[in-house]
Amino acid sequence: MTSPIRQPAIAPPPIRPAMPRADDPSAWLEAHYRAVYAERMADLPFVNAALQVEAVGFDRLRGDWLGVMVTPWFINLFLLNGGGELWGDIPAGQRRYLELPCGTLQFLADDDPVLGPYQYCPLIAPVSEVADMAVARQAAVDALATVFSRPAPPAEVEAAPPKNVTRRGFLRSLTGRR
Repeated sequence: MTSPIRQPAIAPPPIRPAMPRADDPSAWLEAHYRAVYAERMADLPFVNAALQVEAVGFDRLRGDWLGVMVTPWFINLFLLNGGGELWGDIPAGQRRYLELPCGTLQFLADDDPVLGPYQYCPLIAPVSEVADMAVARQAAVDALATVFSRPAPPAEVEAAPPKNVTRRGFLRSLTGRR
């Protein structure tokens, strides 16, 4: 009787530990994504030229950095290691679930050669339907108010709330569509 052929075990992806950031990462993230936009993204068809790169509302939560990155190709909630208790090193491509003030959210791990390890929760992608930067910024502010479970500041232009809002209608309003 012959023995079965054994396949070599697949090694898990390596984990590069994230270095904690003591300072607000907003300017650093903006500089990085502006360079990415100029060098690799500007001519791609899914890029929304009405949007710019902006880090919105980065703040500490349980010692780590949480905020929204707006770019012409995505709007994502970012988690960065600040030396706190939310961060956990996991391999790029893996998911983890974090209990936040708003409830449990799923984050994906990534490891950028310049940024290092970070984790993100996609909010809006593609952003082709986001009307302009004011709409993108307001969507980021509203998302952060929800995540941190605090009242959102008033929108720049207040509109009468629609009656019988559906989930689809709410999401369409975040992208500037009615």
